[in-house]
Amino acid sequence: MKKIWKLIIGGIETKIFNLILLTVILLTGAFAIVTASQSRMLAALTADTSVRQQQATSGIISETMSTVAVKTMERTTDTEARFVDEMFQGIRGHVLLVADYAAKLFADPDSFQARPYAGPQKELDGQLTAQLIWADGTDPDDPALQARAGLASNLSDLMISLCETSGLDNIYIGFPEGFFLMVNRTSGDWFREDGSQMSYDPRTRFWYKQAVEAKDLVFSDLEVDANTGDLCVTCAVPVFGPQGEVAAVVASDLFLHTMDTAVKGLAVDGGYCWIVNREGHVIYSPNPEVMQVEESANAIDLRSSENRELAGLISDAMADRTDVRTVSVNGEAYYMQGISIPTVNWTLFNAISRNTVDQVENTLLDSYAEITDEARTTYQENVHQRGVSSMILLGLLALAAAAAALIVGKRIVKPLNSITRKITSLDEQNPEFKMEDAFRTGDEIEVLAESFAELSHKTIEYVDEVRRVTAEKERIGTELHMAKRIQEGMLPGIFPPFPDRVEFDLFASMDPAKEVGGDFYDFFLIDDDHLALVMADVSGKGVPAALFMMASKIILKSCAMQGGTPAEILARTNQIICANNPMQMFVTVWLGILEISTGRLTAANAGHEYPALYQRSDGQFSLFKDRHGFVIGGLEDVRYREYAIDLQPGDKIFVYTDGVPEATDGNKELFGTERMIGALNQGVDDTPRNILLRIRKAVDAFVGDAEQFDDLTMLCLEYKGPDSNKPAPVPIPEKSD
Repeated sequence: MKKIWKLIIGGIETKIFNLILLTVILLTGAFAIVTASQSRMLAALTADTSVRQQQATSGIISETMSTVAVKTMERTTDTEARFVDEMFQGIRGHVLLVADYAAKLFADPDSFQARPYAGPQKELDGQLTAQLIWADGTDPDDPALQARAGLASNLSDLMISLCETSGLDNIYIGFPEGFFLMVNRTSGDWFREDGSQMSYDPRTRFWYKQAVEAKDLVFSDLEVDANTGDLCVTCAVPVFGPQGEVAAVVASDLFLHTMDTAVKGLAVDGGYCWIVNREGHVIYSPNPEVMQVEESANAIDLRSSENRELAGLISDAMADRTDVRTVSVNGEAYYMQGISIPTVNWTLFNAISRNTVDQVENTLLDSYAEITDEARTTYQENVHQRGVSSMILLGLLALAAAAAALIVGKRIVKPLNSITRKITSLDEQNPEFKMEDAFRTGDEIEVLAESFAELSHKTIEYVDEVRRVTAEKERIGTELHMAKRIQEGMLPGIFPPFPDRVEFDLFASMDPAKEVGGDFYDFFLIDDDHLALVMADVSGKGVPAALFMMASKIILKSCAMQGGTPAEILARTNQIICANNPMQMFVTVWLGILEISTGRLTAANAGHEYPALYQRSDGQFSLFKDRHGFVIGGLEDVRYREYAIDLQPGDKIFVYTDGVPEATDGNKELFGTERMIGALNQGVDDTPRNILLRIRKAVDAFVGDAEQFDDLTMLCLEYKGPDSNKPAPVPIPEKSD
């Protein structure tokens, strides 16, 4: 570079000057040549392009809107089906809870005192109350019936609590003796106009008959409620007495208006969902003009509808989930899709009118055409004016370019040189670049200097923060590692655990989803002839679940070592945990006690997964669907049922937590109990250790690279038979009350 007077030749100033001057000259010449020819070409090209764009856009919008409608419907259908299924699951769970409590009540009536009861009272109308109603022909003064009614009244508090907490409209229980205990808010509906109280015979009602006939939980067709006169679906389940007789039927109504309130808001604009039961009857529809809801006696089977498209969709959907189809109903075309509702084995259909989709498409096309016409007209009017104005401006720009280039060049270079010198002077003693007045040019150079200053300051802060965060992470990591080691130490981990016992072989494993987990297993000898097996899953994950898990494990083992049956052990454990459970956590537990000398396994289940049982006589593993009790820590004074399995030499039992069947792959699909049973049956003669390794390998292969969301805990025991070299055990005396 050379400096002549105050002008630097060959530096940035000269380059800026030459660049601006050359750019202006080239632009002026090129613009003059191109403007004339382009003005003629662009007018014709704009018109032709507009037509072709409109045609292409029309096809793209039509295809896109159809695709969007289908995708939206598929997502909406899944959401609606899950929501409706949860609604039916809720009422089913509450009915089963009351039925379970009633079964315990009738199985041991001497443990409960008769409670007072009352019939409907007008002044309590609108309040949630329990009312006992007699059928015609029954004698309310009969001491036996009064005792039975007083015993049944013990269910009132539970039924009222369920209605209050879950929003149920009602819940009731009918008895074969001809009386009826109901909890609802419509006490006044039980009185006639003359003030006399109505009678009610539950034995004649559809829900009672269907539950007794099925001997299992049922969801009824759409029927008229005797109390309110409204249409409803009823969930009912029989309660069996100690001799296997029907002792009562528990039921709850889901009214049509309640379903409408819950479901109506799920559909997208222009669409709605409706429900069909296994008989092809419409159970729910917010649009009676398209799908008419009728009482079961008047309902028709839509599978035999004259509308073959609709009948085919319903038949296919009742067999399996369908794709989105176009179905015409009453002269209007709809997108429709059907999906199963697992809890009731009914089918939910989602529908959206084609007119809604086409209306959006037509609106977009009209707006696009209007905007295109306006833009083309405006463009043609301004092309000539822009050309003239541009030529004048380019001429003036050429005259001002030389002077502006010199001024701008100096203004740019001076602060840049200052910034360069400042940055070069930075060292360990002076590591931070700070803003100075010389850098405040009011343009990008000032922004550049401020960025350097901010970056320099943040870099220093970042280095300090990295040091602090690194130290904190190391501390937390150390504590979590110690917690994991402590938790691992709590679980028995030496296999074989009892090398001198040849009567059985067992193996267990626990892989937490986080550093520490909430699952746990345990096994220990209560005495020389009784082996306790435990599989449990604490609510939640992480450190809180791990702490609750360790406390639960200690309490459960302590209660087991005190003696008693599995049901008694679970009851004592529940009482202790409920007495001091401020965080309201709970744990599901499967507890089994094996009498080693006989192979008799006595077990009880507190809300845990079904065990899988292998018996050599069957030749394969299968789920043993035992009766579930309530979870530990969820409700005080819960009683548990137990059952017994006689294991023969070679038989095996496999227990696990929900982390196995609920392991999820990248497509959000669950591993499931069917895959689990299939993996178990690939080598039924394997040792317990190899069985657990095979299950874990099958889960890992299914999940792939997806993240493990839940703890994975398993235990397998093989009973090999009594030790022939060992004397028969002395029977343990029964525990006295």
